[in-house]
Amino acid sequence: MIRTPRTRSALAAFAAAFLAFAPAVAPRAEVPKPFWTEGEPGDASGRPDSFADLAEKVSPAVVNIKVERKAAMGRGPEELFEEFFGQQRKPGEKKPPQQHQMRVPSTGSGFVVSPDGLIVTNNHVVENADKVVAVFEDGTERDAKIVGRDPKTDLALIKVSADKPLATVPLGDSDHLRVGAWVMAIGNPFGLDHTVTVGILSAKGRSKFGGEQIAGPYDDFLQTDASINPGNSGGPLCDMKGRVIGINTAIAANGQGIGFAIPIDMAKALLPQLLEHGAVTRGWLGVQIQPVTPALAKTFKLGDSKGALVGQVFDDSPAAKAKLERGDVITQFDGKGIRDYDDLPRIVASTPPGAAVDVVVMRDGKEKKLKATLEKMKEEEIQPASDEPTDSDWGFDVQAMSDEIASQLGLSAGAKGVVVSAVDPDSAAARAGLRRGDVILEANRHEIGSPKELKDALGKNGDSCVLLVQRGDGTLYLAIEKDS
Repeated sequence: MIRTPRTRSALAAFAAAFLAFAPAVAPRAEVPKPFWTEGEPGDASGRPDSFADLAEKVSPAVVNIKVERKAAMGRGPEELFEEFFGQQRKPGEKKPPQQHQMRVPSTGSGFVVSPDGLIVTNNHVVENADKVVAVFEDGTERDAKIVGRDPKTDLALIKVSADKPLATVPLGDSDHLRVGAWVMAIGNPFGLDHTVTVGILSAKGRSKFGGEQIAGPYDDFLQTDASINPGNSGGPLCDMKGRVIGINTAIAANGQGIGFAIPIDMAKALLPQLLEHGAVTRGWLGVQIQPVTPALAKTFKLGDSKGALVGQVFDDSPAAKAKLERGDVITQFDGKGIRDYDDLPRIVASTPPGAAVDVVVMRDGKEKKLKATLEKMKEEEIQPASDEPTDSDWGFDVQAMSDEIASQLGLSAGAKGVVVSAVDPDSAAARAGLRRGDVILEANRHEIGSPKELKDALGKNGDSCVLLVQRGDGTLYLAIEKDS
């Protein structure tokens, strides 16, 4: 089992990979100037006599991140008492459902990459945060705002204000890092601030552990035996020259000394988009893919089990326009070989929307070359980085459904609706019984597939609405009437 603040099923990750691919670089013709410092080149694989100088050099740029989130509790003490002892109210006796709000603290780590206060961390550290505070090595606390987030790669960029330039840590080169090289992690494990651990780079290109997807469709983790624990998330994994080569993200719960970090080269490709747009623009190929098993390889007249088998081509998609067909096995994309089927999302992720690429497929035992032009993803609108209320007039906020969220809620991949992320305890929505984690399927008898569709549906009825809500395995209607 892989532990992050959320454990995602392989099926959910696979479904996300099938439908949309995220660009991991800016368009080839226009590469933005990095806002971070690039580390000086040079080999850093040897172990120094002491790690003290390295820790002293990097630590001022590492921060502990304290986060507070508001959680709306659906049942108060009285409701829980009644439920436990089986008591029921008398017929006709009405009492509005209570919503009790509490603040849920959590911690993580991050590191400063620009003197003006830009900090890199994990998305799961700051997602849905009401308050974010960066704590520096000297104990200084600074409020931080979220600049941009990318849930699919678990990256986030936050910013603090500073009256003088802050200490930064340079970014290194993860692509050319050698397995067996010494690495150092700094972070906030179990709330123990600025803890330093050391180990080696154990492996590269990790996407699965025990047959399970580690986190998502773009996994390409560095594996290390440097001790990583809850609270290390978002902290730097550095080489022996003090260059960040990874962002600590996940641990294997049943594996001693097995941790995973996002390669810094992947992060460097996304950070400019997070700074400029607050999100990552995603490309769309329009195919559903699956592994090529030995049995399937025989059926499709293949010499081996390499490649990604196309199970479905979506209508009017880039794949359809390129004449890809169900049963094709994609063996190359943009000149890069596809060994395992889950290589395809990562390779497509390096290609921006609008790029025309060569796609090589095996069809009926023969190689065929096609040309595909990626389009901007249609299934998911770019969400703003800020946590502004979506439907504050009604007393609740929502967020778009994703395979990742569906997995957390125990739903199947491709689940419909939007998820209630917060409920104002004093609102009409709370009195109607709406709870955080409810999935809104319909509003005023209109099916809902996005926050925008919900907003449009609610806008048609000024003072009241009827929601069809999925809660657990059941569904129910909730009628909300605004206060006059």
